[in-house]
Amino acid sequence: MTPLDRAWRGGRNDWRLHVLSIFSVSVAFVCLAAAMLVVFNVQGVRSRWASSGRASVYLDPAVTEEQVRTVERALRATAGVTGVRFVSSADARRELLTGGVDEVLAALPVEAFPASLEVDLAGDDAAARLDTVSGQLAALPMVDRVETYGAWSQRLGSLLTGGITAAAILAIIVLAAVVSVVSSTIRLALQRRRIEVEVLKLVGATDGYVRRPFVIEGAAQGAIGAALAVVLLAVLYGIVRSHFDATLGALLGMTPTFLPFLAQLGMVGLGALLGAGAAFLSLRRLLSI
Repeated sequence: MTPLDRAWRGGRNDWRLHVLSIFSVSVAFVCLAAAMLVVFNVQGVRSRWASSGRASVYLDPAVTEEQVRTVERALRATAGVTGVRFVSSADARRELLTGGVDEVLAALPVEAFPASLEVDLAGDDAAARLDTVSGQLAALPMVDRVETYGAWSQRLGSLLTGGITAAAILAIIVLAAVVSVVSSTIRLALQRRRIEVEVLKLVGATDGYVRRPFVIEGAAQGAIGAALAVVLLAVLYGIVRSHFDATLGALLGMTPTFLPFLAQLGMVGLGALLGAGAAFLSLRRLLSI
């Protein structure tokens, strides 16, 4: 009988024990996968904003229509500029109040919402060209201020650093949890099959021969638990994604995306590796007694 057949038979006999172990592993991996998903999407937003060639040019309240047209013509004639859109104070107020009425904002007069020019640039060096154009625009007397995504990108960078640190700490906790759960399960399975193991040892079976099916069972527990965690997270992601506001997606510059396939595959592989390693280490001491 091959080690795989022996592992299948042992897992079938102790299926309740293994199901409990898989569930515990899944809970641990869901936490890790969720943290990775958040970090992955924050990184996507940061990359999108860092490479974005978009700026909002807020105009002075005393600006005239002729001055607005002059700035707009100059921007359209600038190399790399793909679009210039004028947003009046009334348009800004209406866009801000779209989707729901905030009593405080709705009570403000139209003059409280500054008019602006929305500028889009394209090209590989759009971000660098945007810095130059922004500096030139900020020097104009009819321009109040120029807002780009650079500051937000830096803030997201700090948030991303903290998220990666938190994910790394969580990964260590998950590693410890998986090793503990799988080790305990394999030890219990060994105790239940103590007679079978003793018979095998009496007929000359080596420790490696006895250990292999348990290592396979540990790897299966880790891999199945990680795979179930990915499936559960995908379901939760689908629920959140179905309620995601398209307006928010336009503001962020991207819509949420799920973990890449390689990340999902790597998580399942990590589960299998942790499960196999935990089983091997726990049995190494027990079989030597």
